[in-house]
Parts: sequence; C-alpha cells; structure tokens
Amino acid sequence: MTIFIQSLDYNFWDLIIDGPNLPTTTNESGETISKSRTRYNDEDRKRVQMNAKAKHIIICAINSNDFNRVSSCILAKEMWDRLEVTYEGTNQVKEAKISMLVHKYEMFTMFENEDIKTILTRPTQTTSPGRATS
Repeated sequence: MTIFIQSLDYNFWDLIIDGPNLPTTTNESGETISKSRTRYNDEDRKRVQMNAKAKHIIICAINSNDFNRVSSCILAKEMWDRLEVTYEGTNQVKEAKISMLVHKYEMFTMFENEDIKTILTRPTQTTSPGRATS
C-alpha cells in the first residue's frame, strides 16, 4: 500500500507519516484547541482536504474488517498507525519475530535423504517434508 499511496501523490504519503496538523488555534488560557470550520482560511481547508483524500485512499485499499478498525479515526495518520500495529505489530513484536526468524535460520540444516531441490523449497513451506518418516 505504501507504493500505491506514494505513486498517487507523495504529499499524501508525507501527510500519512507525519500527520496533517489539522487547523488549531490558541484560546485565552493558552490551550491549543481545534479551529472551528467557520474560521478556516484557504490553507486550513487545503490541509483538511488533503487529510480527507488520504483517508479515502486508505479506505479504498482495505477490506471490511480493516475498515471497522479504522473507521472511527479522524486523521489519516491515525488510520495508518492502527493498520501498521495490526499487521506489523509494535517494535517489541517486530524484534521477537526477527529473533525467531534468525533462530530458525541458524537451526536450518539438511535432513537425511533430502536433496538440494527440496531443501531450497523448504523455507517457503509451512511443514518440513524432510521430517516425515516412513
């Protein structure tokens, strides 16, 4: 999906990764709050429209289960972050997966009576045919 979004418009990709910084204003007590739509200027409207387009691109590229996960998100960045955690996991999950794959690689050996063709296809299979005994 990354390449798809980048190919449409790299500005959308930047918006999804960095966030759109939707229009805000500072109130009398110094708090930053969302700007009301009636107070948007042309630049504000452009940012809001870019976010809406980015959200549309993401929604068009996902299935109904993923749509249910992200439909409540206001920002395209929120959608992307939620999908990223769903499919890639957090940093700890990524590190655990990498560690497991490195371990599997280190333990990878040729089984008895296994030929080269079989051993080269084994990493892409879910079961190891070389372990089956008759």
